[in-house]
Amino acid sequence: MNLHCMHTGPLKVNTFLISVSDSEAIVVDPADCRFSRDEGSVVSFLSARNIKPVAVILTHGHFDHVSGLPVIKKSFPDIQIAIHREDSAMLGEHSEDLQGNALSQVGFDRFLPFVSNLPDATAFLDDGKTLAQILDCEKFSDEAQKSLAQWEVMHTPGHTEGSCCLYNEDERTLISGDTLFFQSWGRTDLIGGNERKIHASLAKINDWCEEDTKVYPGHDYYGFKLSENF
Repeated sequence: MNLHCMHTGPLKVNTFLISVSDSEAIVVDPADCRFSRDEGSVVSFLSARNIKPVAVILTHGHFDHVSGLPVIKKSFPDIQIAIHREDSAMLGEHSEDLQGNALSQVGFDRFLPFVSNLPDATAFLDDGKTLAQILDCEKFSDEAQKSLAQWEVMHTPGHTEGSCCLYNEDERTLISGDTLFFQSWGRTDLIGGNERKIHASLAKINDWCEEDTKVYPGHDYYGFKLSENF
């Protein structure tokens, strides 16, 4: 598995580009935009390597993880966008309503234009399903389909109602979004947050994943072993 991290957007989200074949990849949590002066950086990286992004996977719908959607959708109109249903209202033509509430809560209202009228989701992340089951893979290569079948969705509410992780048991890899960080976990004081639920989600991660699993969160240090947290 080839995984590359880019730090994008105003809060330097860990945007992960995960190869699913020699020429195809999925993009996790793109945030590059004009506000942070990195608009198009993800598309440029992929284009320079002749890699086609087949899907965007969103671990949750917070503004700092989705602001790169417009430029990717413009460059690749057929790209699929997947998010959990509980967070799907943070996308689409009315996205500014929920995003505006969240931005007001953290005093960052000036960022609203960059998360207004976002592209709609085209697929939904369901707990226990693989990305191959969730996405329309008909036009993907056989290699990509096999790779996507290795990635399983874990619904891990607590940071938001629709927060999800992606787990690849064969590769011992967990993309944890803002649910799990190095020796810490996601905040629960924002809209959709719930302290009880995030602790239940952390327990679920511990139960599902092998202790030598490497964790790739949505911010800061990544690649640590799960056993370093639990």
